[in-house]
This record gives sequence, structure tokens and C-alpha cells, in this order.
Amino acid sequence: MAAVEPPCSEFTNWEVESSVCSGLKQEKQLSASQRRCYSLCRRKSFATFVASKKDGTSWCCCGQTFSEHSAIHKHVAKSHSSEIQQLTQAAYEHLIKRLEEEAETQPPDGHMAEAADISAWIPDINQVSEEQLRSGPGKVLLYYRYCHVDEPHAVCAWQKALCEKLHLTGKIRVAAEGINGTVGGTNVATDFYIGAMLSHPVFKMDKEDFKTSDGGAECFTELKVGVYKEIVPMGVDPNVVSYKLAGVHLDPEEFHKEVEAVLAEGSSSNDTILLDCRNFYESKVGQFTRCLAPNIRKFSYFPDYVDQNLELFRDKKVLMYCTGGIRCERGSAYLRSKDVCKEVYQLKGGIHKYLECFPEGFYRGKLFVFDERYTISSNNDVISDCRYCGLPWDQYELCSTQVCCQLVLSCPSCREKGYTACCPSCQTKVETQHKETSDTQHPKEECECTVTRARIPQDV
Repeated sequence: MAAVEPPCSEFTNWEVESSVCSGLKQEKQLSASQRRCYSLCRRKSFATFVASKKDGTSWCCCGQTFSEHSAIHKHVAKSHSSEIQQLTQAAYEHLIKRLEEEAETQPPDGHMAEAADISAWIPDINQVSEEQLRSGPGKVLLYYRYCHVDEPHAVCAWQKALCEKLHLTGKIRVAAEGINGTVGGTNVATDFYIGAMLSHPVFKMDKEDFKTSDGGAECFTELKVGVYKEIVPMGVDPNVVSYKLAGVHLDPEEFHKEVEAVLAEGSSSNDTILLDCRNFYESKVGQFTRCLAPNIRKFSYFPDYVDQNLELFRDKKVLMYCTGGIRCERGSAYLRSKDVCKEVYQLKGGIHKYLECFPEGFYRGKLFVFDERYTISSNNDVISDCRYCGLPWDQYELCSTQVCCQLVLSCPSCREKGYTACCPSCQTKVETQHKETSDTQHPKEECECTVTRARIPQDV
């Protein structure tokens, strides 16, 4: 599911955290929900402060001019932490007050669900046992539907009730622009789920809209269902760039022929770009032959990547693809809004559907998925290598440093030797972190993986 990524912002976690370390003591005293609110306010305050210093394409602060995102972020984090903390505190108090006022006017959750009559869309499962819903062969579903949703909160309540009844886990995003989800459970449970989705009049889905892979409820740690502004976080208002402006959809057979033609022309083909709009974690372990795979950390950086590489796309025919197709919907719409490309096409159903038709086609390597499996495969090619020894390896693990969320490719041999971190600086922390108490909270830290990677790579 492409919608799992954190919200878009023009700053990195470690910069924001390091700029307000003095606020951590207060934050520790808050409840989990209050900490989330405080963290949101901290990020927004940092972004607002940085934005206030922007002058055209650069930033001016303390008599200095900064041309790179990372430079102004480091300056603000180092020199203006007290201002950021004050802004955060004010924003937090304002947010809490607004939430309290809204809570007084909102009906109880139960009333909202009852008013929407979500029970009408919960299937009758009396003919199956709890054992069939909980145990046995299973699968993971990946799907999305762009459409107008009048009552996102009612749909959210229905989805939560439906998944809990079927013992499904996963992640579902609901918005006024549609729904995006990936859920896992037994074959019986997921079949009931598909049936419920097909019967709902709002989405008008077909069975072909669901991509499946082997798995189950164990592929996710929990069930997360929420209402958002976007069903995949690109960071651009859906009212400004709508999915309705998306490029031309090509089914897997049509897309295969287009890629085949590009490869047949070889190096003489310079008017067509095969564009991977996923992040570098995904494209590193699997991609189409001769594609352009931007070195971006998350999809919300894609619009900036397009803006800074417009000349690369000028007068070109672009063939876009992603995991399940959803990122291409808004991604192609954004690219088309720039009015520089000759044509923009996208792979309908994404790599998932392509591999169903062409398991040994032009996509080589693993397919990255946003669950505990990390990757699934349809062919035996290994296109990536171990971070430490350089031997072919394509199975991700989380960096073993407590405060780092980077993924690392470390083969079994290297892991046995203790190389379990994403980079040497994190590896050093791994060797010392056992000395620290387990309940100590740390801000996210900078490591070599983050500091050496440009936020928006220049591919022109």
C-alpha cells in the first residue's frame, strides 16, 4: 500500500527533534495522544519558521543566504531552537483548545456509526466459524478507489467495524477523494471483505481492482483505519491537482508492449522515459529494465522532484509505474499539470497486476510491500547487494539502532558478524546502546544515510 508513508514536510525528523530537545522533558509528561498532537505542532512550527525565511528559490536568515533545504534546516535547528519551542507551545495550546471545542459539538462515535447505518454494509457471517476467520491459509489485499465520498468518517467507522468482525489487520486511508487500503487475513475473511466492498454503492468496484498476494493477518502488527485529506500522501491539495487529471491508463499487456518497444530501440530511444514513482527503498530491490528511478525517500517528495527536473521531461513520452497504481494517479496528474510532457501514461494496476501477467517480464527483482514481509517475488533475479560485503542480497531488515527507522540490506553472514545497522555511524550506536536504559526517549538522530542523501536529486 503506497499510502503508509508519514506526512509530507520540507524538513527531516532529526532536524525538528534536535531543534526542540529542551521540549522533550515536557513532552514525556504527556499522554500518547497528547504527544502526537505536540509532535504535529512541533513539525508545523518548524516548517512555518523555515517558510518565513524563503526568498524566491533561496532562504535568508541571520544575514546568511541558503540555497539548499538541508542547509537552512540545520541553521534553524541550531540557532533558533528557542523560537521553535515557543511557536510549538503556542500552536499546541491552540490545537488542544480547538479539539476540545470540536469534541463538545461532535456526537459520540456510536451515534455517528448508528446515524450512518453502517450495519447495512456488514456481511452476514453466521454461516462460517470463528476458526475459519482466524486460522487457515490467507492472503493480503491491496486496493484503492478514487471517487467522491460524502461522509468519510462514516466510511471509516464502517471499515473499522468490518475489519474487526473479520479479524483483518492492515492499513486503510479514507478521504473525500476515495479509499486506499491493504489488509490481511484468512482466505475466508478476505473474500468476505471483497464482497462487502463490491456491494457498497459508493465505490462501484470490480473484483479486478483487488491485488492479492500470499500472506495473512500476521503480515501487519495491527489494524489502522483513519480519515485523511489524501488517500496517498503526495502533499498536494487534491482540489488543486485532482486524480481526474491523471494520465492515460495502460493495461499490463499494453504497458509491456510499450516497454518492449523502448528496449528494442536501445540507446537510440531518447524520447521516452520509463518513470518509477516509488521511493528508493522500493526501486533498489526491484524495477523495470532501463527505468528512471528517482532517489527520493518518500512519495511526498515527488512533486518537488518533478519541479526541479522539468527539463528532463520536456517533450518526452512518459510511462509511469508504481506498486499498485495509486501513486501514478496523482503523480501523473501532477506531471501533466506542468504541461511539459508530450504524453503521460501509467500502468493500470501497477507492478502487482503486471507481474500477474508477466512474472518473467521486464520487471526484475523483488516487489517492495508496506507490511512485515517487506518484499514479495515473482522471479529469481537479485538486483541489489548487501550493504557491507557487496554480495547479492535483497531482503530488508530494520536498522538495529533504537532511534533509526532506516531499512538495511545486510546478508545473513554479515548479520552474524554483528553488522545490523544501516550505516557505520548507526553501527557504532548499536555497540553502545545496551548501556542506555530501555525507557530513555531519544530524538531521531542524523546518520550517514540521511545526511549524505539530497532531499530532491537533480537528474537533469
